[in-house]
Amino acid sequence: MASQVVQLKHIGKVTFSQNQRSKNIKLSVKADKSVLVSFPFFITPKEAMAFVVKNEQWVLKQQEKMQARTTTIKPGTEIETKLHKIRIVQGEKNNANRKDDIITISVSDFENEDSIAFIDEIVTTVYRHEAKRLLPVRISDLAKKHGFNYNKVTIRNNRRNWGSCSSKNNISLNLQMMKLPVKLIDYILLHELVHTEVKNHGPKFWERLNQITDGKARELAREVKKYSTYTL
Repeated sequence: MASQVVQLKHIGKVTFSQNQRSKNIKLSVKADKSVLVSFPFFITPKEAMAFVVKNEQWVLKQQEKMQARTTTIKPGTEIETKLHKIRIVQGEKNNANRKDDIITISVSDFENEDSIAFIDEIVTTVYRHEAKRLLPVRISDLAKKHGFNYNKVTIRNNRRNWGSCSSKNNISLNLQMMKLPVKLIDYILLHELVHTEVKNHGPKFWERLNQITDGKARELAREVKKYSTYTL
């Protein structure tokens, strides 16, 4: 089916689209607080709608985070990434330029949803570039150090989790982790590497993860939870 846009009372605009490659329903919230729903061919539009209604509170929470972002980004905001410095300034129009390792993002209206979406797009592009450059090398080093084997690594922009490991030991890493401190990035990489050996979060998983984090697995997990994939 073609994409269908529905206006829901509490949530607002929701775009439904059927994806032949999808294996389950995927629900995401954009920077402008609109909602995207992608669902496989064997799920009916009615079932997809029911899924959104069931997860309404989650959607509203994510929209609140998006709203908070529009109020926290101010002229002069600076973001230190692993390889760059991003400066966000007032300008006549939405624009971005780079000089050496400094990226300047100019926006005309800091209260405008299009401007916030533009900032998010540029920052995400920077994180994606750095993730592709740094993460595959780092996870390879950690795997060699601790004796893990994995198949391949992909970099994605995922708002739901920091990483995942498939049954075939393909590891997917969220480019959003580039905003985290280095020790937490390493923790997430080690977390996924342990999943190449233990496919659940049972006692054996935490025992193995503790072995390679100096007994700090639970502590590091709590630290990661303080961060959100939705904030810059």
